[in-house]
Amino acid sequence: MSSDAPVTFLTQDAYDRLAAELEHLSTTGREEIAKRIEAAREEGDLKENGGYHAAKDEQGKQEARIRTLTALLKDAKVGVAPESTGVVEPGTVVTAVVAGGEERFLLGSREIAANSELDVYSEASPLGAAILGLKEGETTSYTAPNGRSISVEVVKVETYAGQ
Repeated sequence: MSSDAPVTFLTQDAYDRLAAELEHLSTTGREEIAKRIEAAREEGDLKENGGYHAAKDEQGKQEARIRTLTALLKDAKVGVAPESTGVVEPGTVVTAVVAGGEERFLLGSREIAANSELDVYSEASPLGAAILGLKEGETTSYTAPNGRSISVEVVKVETYAGQ
């Protein structure tokens, strides 16, 4: 992988949860889907076999999730959320005025906040990339996918406490 590949911050809890999901999908999950495909295959004509096609589709989605988890865990930086110093960085909770409306969100991987009500923005997203490294009180703007320029003011940066 290239040296400019994004590093994803994960809490130990998130890492453990994702590693357990990967282990399950790679073993039991693969066995279960193989059995379902074989059982559906034994029903006869595969062209009109809805159960077979559904199982094959699910297998494709499962394998994609396995690839995603494998890559995410391989390149993840695991630890506690960074202690906030008032600077926007991955793993911090940001309160910002975005296009005139106040939003509070976690900057980082959606996988960190699996059991949280917080919205999550990747540091690679247009908003995340624009505010990364900014301090409380600083403003910037970014170009949204629709081409509009959107203003952002960082109001507060907090340590993510896992809720």
